[in-house]
Amino acid sequence: MRDMKFGYLSFNHAEGIDPATLAKELEASGFESFLLPEHTHIPASRATPFPVPGGELPPAYYRIMDPMVSLMAAAGVTSTLKLSTGICLLLQHDVLDLAKTTATLDVLSGGRFTLGVGVGWNEEELANHRRDLEFKQRYSAMRERVAALRTAWSEEVASFEGKWDNFEPSYIYPKPINGTIPISLGNAGPLGIRHAAEYADEWAPIDAGMLNVDGRPNVPGAIELFRQLATDAGRDPDTIPITIHAGGFSEKRFESYRELGVERLVLFPPKPSILAAEDTLRHVEKLAEFIDRFNS
Repeated sequence: MRDMKFGYLSFNHAEGIDPATLAKELEASGFESFLLPEHTHIPASRATPFPVPGGELPPAYYRIMDPMVSLMAAAGVTSTLKLSTGICLLLQHDVLDLAKTTATLDVLSGGRFTLGVGVGWNEEELANHRRDLEFKQRYSAMRERVAALRTAWSEEVASFEGKWDNFEPSYIYPKPINGTIPISLGNAGPLGIRHAAEYADEWAPIDAGMLNVDGRPNVPGAIELFRQLATDAGRDPDTIPITIHAGGFSEKRFESYRELGVERLVLFPPKPSILAAEDTLRHVEKLAEFIDRFNS
């Protein structure tokens, strides 16, 4: 049976382990990839509840550092570890700035970067960036933003005209090493799955949210729906890798994901709190021991 690839997502707060130190440890411990999340800010109003039972926002979410800068620090001390946002709130950026920043990270990391993206759940967070974009239109705006980024990355003289993103014929450099940057969509509900199936290079949902329309996740059903929608869109679903962000820890459950054709699992800190560096390293060591057993 094929080996499962494993990634690790850090909440990346300044009071904990720095991303370069963590990246070196992950690469040495056999992890395939390193992911960092993004929130530019958390509005103090907290008008939008956190979309989990109880609605309480974990402390780590308030302290997240910038993922692109942090991944560049990780790139500088590693050589094989793949780097990704998990996820970038791509609508909270200027399109040209985002195209340049991501392409620069890709070039300086030797083509190891994947742009994981999503639309976000915090309505007021998006509104502080984008008064021009209604929250209910964010999925349509994401589709347009992905198309605009791919244009900026691939065309020598790039231009784009859309509803929200527009730029005149321009030289936008650098260009990614492989001509583009893989786009990984993290959406887990029916609408998000459709978007991933139609235009994502990879699909990377959180298992707890996969078709969780009745209070319980349906991972096999979500994967079946994704593959059917990809086929309906004229794509070969077997060519679109699936990564699952595993919100819990269960060897039996992970084995079922492998049997479903999942290529990669992304593991988390033990809880979404502000962990000291030594606690993170101990947790990573335990996970590395599990990965060795799981793939043996």
